[in-house]
Amino acid sequence: MSVLSGKKVLLAVTAGIAAYKTASLVRLFIKLDAEVKVIMTPASKDFITPLTLSTLSKNPVHSTFYDTKDDNELWNNHVDLGIWADYMLIAPASANTLSKMANGTCDNLLLATYLSAKCPVYFAPAMDLDMYIHSSTKQNLQKLQSFGNTMIPATSGELASGLVGEGRMAEPEDIVSFIEKDILSKLPLKGKKVLLTAGPTYEAIDPVRFIGNHSSGKMGFAIATVAADLGAEVFLISGPSQLQIKHSLVHRINVVSAAEMYQVVHKYFSEVDIAILSAAVADYTPKKTAPQKIKKTALALEIELSPTKDILASLGAIKQHQYLVGFALETNNELENAKSKLQRKNLDAIVLNSLQDEGAGFATDTNKITFIDNAMNEQSFELKSKVEVAKDIMNEIIKKTNA
Repeated sequence: MSVLSGKKVLLAVTAGIAAYKTASLVRLFIKLDAEVKVIMTPASKDFITPLTLSTLSKNPVHSTFYDTKDDNELWNNHVDLGIWADYMLIAPASANTLSKMANGTCDNLLLATYLSAKCPVYFAPAMDLDMYIHSSTKQNLQKLQSFGNTMIPATSGELASGLVGEGRMAEPEDIVSFIEKDILSKLPLKGKKVLLTAGPTYEAIDPVRFIGNHSSGKMGFAIATVAADLGAEVFLISGPSQLQIKHSLVHRINVVSAAEMYQVVHKYFSEVDIAILSAAVADYTPKKTAPQKIKKTALALEIELSPTKDILASLGAIKQHQYLVGFALETNNELENAKSKLQRKNLDAIVLNSLQDEGAGFATDTNKITFIDNAMNEQSFELKSKVEVAKDIMNEIIKKTNA
């Protein structure tokens, strides 16, 4: 899965012959599962129609501050557009627009949106050779990069004038590849490996029945996705779960029992930088598993249980460079029990959530947590979606590991 999957891309089109390539750009972003909106300078509509880009992006295309519909004027809010985007791309970026961007000129919707953008901005220059090498253009390019914008360099080739040289806008495939690589290179967990456990374990009583719990794996899967989005290679060791995950940086390993999870966790632990154990591992397993289905009788059924191996404590005993995070789901004396677990199992941090909090716990889409580090510093968060909770957890880990 691309790092652009699920991201919001604002494509800004200026007037130049290279504008015809923006149809391919939109299609490429859509294929990568990005959401695309397009704004155009009025003059750019001479080179490609708004209808084409609207059809491909499945969103209205705007080029003026307001549209007229049924004698009503509808305002196109440049501030909302600038805030909406995760990434803004100005392609082609003409010499005229580059000059205005560099000097803060704001005389159309595109420029107003650029000045309102809160996201990373990429620009792909496109102009004739003499314009591209002109001193004023070079100065504008340097100025824009000094503002924090990222330039996608023009390439050499045949230009609209018939000249051959620099100034040709990079090809759509190269633009998308450039942006993906640039995003990846700046992610805080780029080059890091994360081990993550999720879901329940099932401890077999017989071939049909098992001891389990209500864990769905939602919290662990959310953390795995967020960690991968931050650039980490993730080893997701999941107990039985119906959840699916699609990300090129997530390797899912399915297990069933606590013993299987113990074995797989220890297989990968030595090579990871961060280990987050969010799985609800069974504390006990049947001492003996019946080879055939146990038939119901009028007599009471007694099952002798043995404690499972403590995966978290076993990692705490051998960890070296790894940052080890555990989870504590409590019903009483929450902080006291979580801090005790943190110390007993030699963890670097523990994530506490309580079944007493409405909206937290198993199988819900929300959670409410307190992040506690090994210095007993507490950071509490309000009830949020599990995706937002996963972001909070990873942000805390990044702060601690970069400290």
